[in-house]
Amino acid sequence: MVALAQISCKRGDKKANIRKIEEYTAKAKQQGAELVIFPELSLTGYTVRDELFDLAETVPGPSTNAVIKIAKKHDTYIVFGMPELSEKTQATIYNSAILVGPEGYAGKYRKMHLPTHSVFEEKRYFRPGHHAGVFNTDIGKIGLIICYDIFFPEICRLTRLEGARMMVCISASPTVRKSFFETLTVARAIENAAFLAYVNLVGIEDGLQFWGGSRLIAPNGKMIAKAKYDEEDLVVGEVNYADIKPVETFVPTLKDLRPELFGELKEKAEQL
Repeated sequence: MVALAQISCKRGDKKANIRKIEEYTAKAKQQGAELVIFPELSLTGYTVRDELFDLAETVPGPSTNAVIKIAKKHDTYIVFGMPELSEKTQATIYNSAILVGPEGYAGKYRKMHLPTHSVFEEKRYFRPGHHAGVFNTDIGKIGLIICYDIFFPEICRLTRLEGARMMVCISASPTVRKSFFETLTVARAIENAAFLAYVNLVGIEDGLQFWGGSRLIAPNGKMIAKAKYDEEDLVVGEVNYADIKPVETFVPTLKDLRPELFGELKEKAEQL
């Protein structure tokens, strides 16, 4: 069972947001959840700008350890977003998704595609990641991506080819991008024959409204669970990995891949 914990965050208040993570994890566990997913930068809020330099932490670090205690207490896996401070410098920050579980810290993914257009200014603050994030857990192999990453099928495909059967996309998408995400989440699930859990921030931060609409999508594109728009919500859906086989059999996108095109894609992209 997978829980989509669609929350609003108190900007800059890590302790308050960790309390909310515990509150929602406890509720999700009561509904049988084995994995509880929170939005992008749910530790701090999204629009904290220069405060990021004070709020960022190494991973693992104090906040990661606090969420690990919650995961162990409720015997569940948790994905949440936070600004990650590089261990090698004093002010290099990544927009990261963290996976913890009953056994402790499981892994992290650093957002590769940083939107810096319209209302977004992530490249001003964050350094992009360079590697896919796929992790073995007792509930299967989980892949992590963050928000704008879903616009790029290459990272989702790489995550799937590294063995992820569940792709988790945590997000802080404002309302203006709603229709894009509703389309792309379904497309990424179908084209990779994988489950996709999308968990979006909700509420208003510094005048920017986040639309929620979190969803769990099956490999055939059908909606398993869907959260409300524009308000906090917690929904739980069941994932059965056996459902992947018939999709892979009758819509064999992975079997029909043409890897020779990947090299050509790289060459053409370098010539843009």
